[in-house]
Amino acid sequence: MMIAVALLLAGCQVVPAPPSPTSPALATVRSATTPMPTPSSPVSTPAIVNPATAIVARYALPPTPLRSIEPAIANDRGILLGGIGSDLWRGPGDAPTQFWMITDRGPNGRAKVKDKERRTFPVPDFAPAILRVETAGNAITLLEVIPLSGSDGAPISGLPNLPKHDDKGYTFDGEAKLPYDPSGLDTEGLVRTQQGDFWVADEYAPSLVHIAADGRVLTRYVPQGLDYTGANYPVAATLPALYARRNSNRGFEGLALSPDEQTLYAVLQSPLDNPDKSVRAAARLTRILALDPATGQLQGEYAYQLEPFAAFDPRANEQPDMKISGLVAVTPTRLLVLERTDDVASVYAVDLSQATNLLGSAWDDPATMPSLEALLDPVSAGVVPLPKTLVVNLASLPGIPAKIEGLALVDAHTLAFANDNDFALGGFDSQGIHQPDGVVNEIVLVSLAAALQ
Repeated sequence: MMIAVALLLAGCQVVPAPPSPTSPALATVRSATTPMPTPSSPVSTPAIVNPATAIVARYALPPTPLRSIEPAIANDRGILLGGIGSDLWRGPGDAPTQFWMITDRGPNGRAKVKDKERRTFPVPDFAPAILRVETAGNAITLLEVIPLSGSDGAPISGLPNLPKHDDKGYTFDGEAKLPYDPSGLDTEGLVRTQQGDFWVADEYAPSLVHIAADGRVLTRYVPQGLDYTGANYPVAATLPALYARRNSNRGFEGLALSPDEQTLYAVLQSPLDNPDKSVRAAARLTRILALDPATGQLQGEYAYQLEPFAAFDPRANEQPDMKISGLVAVTPTRLLVLERTDDVASVYAVDLSQATNLLGSAWDDPATMPSLEALLDPVSAGVVPLPKTLVVNLASLPGIPAKIEGLALVDAHTLAFANDNDFALGGFDSQGIHQPDGVVNEIVLVSLAAALQ
């Protein structure tokens, strides 16, 4: 079901302070549904930040109760809409001030019970949703909210899918275990085609999900060997089996669509646990997968080398703190990649035509040892990772929010960023009512002195 929502935002102030906690009025209405060249260059990461780069605008989401956008929720525990910065999309036909955003799987946290931490889902009936938003007057206004649904129109949850593959889910206090849901999605990356349908990146499987304009899941593409029997939509096991070795909660995160809409690109947030978790301490190579969105046919696979954690963010504790959270396709072979820790983020430009195409090679074979992820010197092993050129270091811009996850191209001189506030999840009082931590979702526009090529 699709819900169009208009928010009255008078008096909302964003810069420099977050918006007032006063809840906006809501008016709900119904709307109509609308082969690669041989590698030639080693990895290069120039450490020059353009001094003319600056924040030119910022907008914040005002307090919005979850039940105001998804009335079917039985008890939202006072939690406000959040997590909408999982990705950001702006297509060539969209109005200059409008973007598409997506929530993640919904409010989730951790509770310690009997000295063990448990993954909690305070609102287990929350449906991940796609949002169309307006940026004006220092505020983010919701224009449409499209909860995701299955083939029969029933809402899709954000609950974990498979025993032994996903975390167990528990109620808000960690006391009661929730059932696994093979239809559940941990939605992250988002693109929208000119025909109005969507593609979404999912962290659970990991998977790529084709979604109709009204939010119905059309097909979910998962790694070979995973069984999603019982899912409330078609599932195709067509992705490399190796991808099932994703680091838990670190599956597909960023998604991009080429300007000609012939290629979809998906990036794993972190290196695969390949051959196992022992590689995490040193692994710096994650993977970008390219496929034809019309057929689902795989077209390419490339190694992306993450920066050394200590040089990138002095506050980071270990290499797994490095993540990829966003992708934008500037041309069919050139991408912008959002690399980050929770505190520091940078955007790099990469060129697929200058990197090794790994698709169908020994590096996709689980039996290959050492694995791609275990390589410390990939070039000596015949693998040229994507050459990187720094576009912007967001740490150089005062006021950038933490945990930047969304990236969109506004024009050749302007990038848009969105943070994930994790639904401002704090604690719960004795009545089970949420006590937020005060972090808000924002969209920040950043100008670049030199135009992107």
